[in-house]
Amino acid sequence: MSAPRRRGSPAARFGRPVSWRLFAVRFAHLNVGLVLFGFSIALMLTANVGLGPWDVFHEGLAMRTPITIGTAMVAAGLALLLISTLLGVRPGLGSVLNMALIGPWVDLFLAQGWFPRADGGALGWALMASGIALNGFATGLYITAGLGAGPRDGFALALAKRLRASVRRARTGVEVLVFAAGWALGGTAGLGTILFALTIGPAMQAGLRVLHGFDGAYARASERAEARRSPRP
Repeated sequence: MSAPRRRGSPAARFGRPVSWRLFAVRFAHLNVGLVLFGFSIALMLTANVGLGPWDVFHEGLAMRTPITIGTAMVAAGLALLLISTLLGVRPGLGSVLNMALIGPWVDLFLAQGWFPRADGGALGWALMASGIALNGFATGLYITAGLGAGPRDGFALALAKRLRASVRRARTGVEVLVFAAGWALGGTAGLGTILFALTIGPAMQAGLRVLHGFDGAYARASERAEARRSPRP
């Protein structure tokens, strides 16, 4: 899910915030997005109609090893962060938290007895559609927090830079390879995989459109905080 550097964002860099109060708001904003992102993935996993390419891989990896799907997500994210760093794309706080927290949230939701589950059918498609819509909104939330893109976004950017290719081509190539590997490992592919591929882009765009006001609000708040810190002439 490619995310350009957004206006007012501290980008993918660690450093002392201009305002700790503003940072706390952004940090909470980011974490709400990550919780909802984990919830959306859990919904798609329990729908049993097929998964997106990365989740096919994560599920396949979990099936072939003694780790949970959430741990597989963390392991894959960590590997991508390390490779991206070696390729010249430094991760931000949001990138690290994305890698570290979404997987555990997925495992936590899947462990709950109340969490909805389906064996395909109408309920399965309802869960899949809900998961995709929520995933798009959650992506908009964590991106508009302005604390860095996810590890898969960063990896696509790093790969595109190294190969001198467009981010779209780099991301598509990675998704195809990841899907093939996950399918070979036994991950769930089906009509839901096609639905995900066709609708996740519009869902993300809708989420960003709904939440775009945070960009300007954070930028203005940062400018005011910076002005207060700057010595008066």
